Amino acid sequence: MATTDSRQQQAEFVRLLSANHRRIQTFIQTLLPDRDLAEDVMQNTSVVMWQKFQQYESGSDFTAWAFRIARYEVLSLTRIRGKVRMIFDESLCEEIADDVERRSGNMDVRMQILNECLSSLNVKDSELLKRRYEEGATIKSVAEAVGRPIEGMYKAMSRIHRTLFECTRRKLSAAE
Repeated sequence: MATTDSRQQQAEFVRLLSANHRRIQTFIQTLLPDRDLAEDVMQNTSVVMWQKFQQYESGSDFTAWAFRIARYEVLSLTRIRGKVRMIFDESLCEEIADDVERRSGNMDVRMQILNECLSSLNVKDSELLKRRYEEGATIKSVAEAVGRPIEGMYKAMSRIHRTLFECTRRKLSAAE
């Protein structure tokens, strides 16, 4: 029977993997042209990550840790299978992987700042933004739903986007 510590560790791993799965998958697909092979590498990477999860330092950058493991899994696959074609040669893949790792930490900061800016919108603007980005929504459908002319909706969305841009730019400058 699993101990409380191991259950907590499993829950933490699942939470982190779930939150970062898409990023890790995209990173792997950046290095491999074949989607099926990329999926195989993602599965292998997940297994290795679980096997090595005790080595992961809680609170550190999970995505960077996962990218390093994924990078080694991609390189391992190309060496084992020999004929697997990578999009770029190995040295360029290393450079790309390093760049993606550096940027991933920055992306977390940017997302946090964007969320702060989103939460600072007034209720009316926040509601318009939510309606606009619901699946299948269009400017026209939102305009009809709130009883506004389409041109007015375009202007409102432009103003909201500009507000978010300025807020994130200001907060990013302050963070740097």
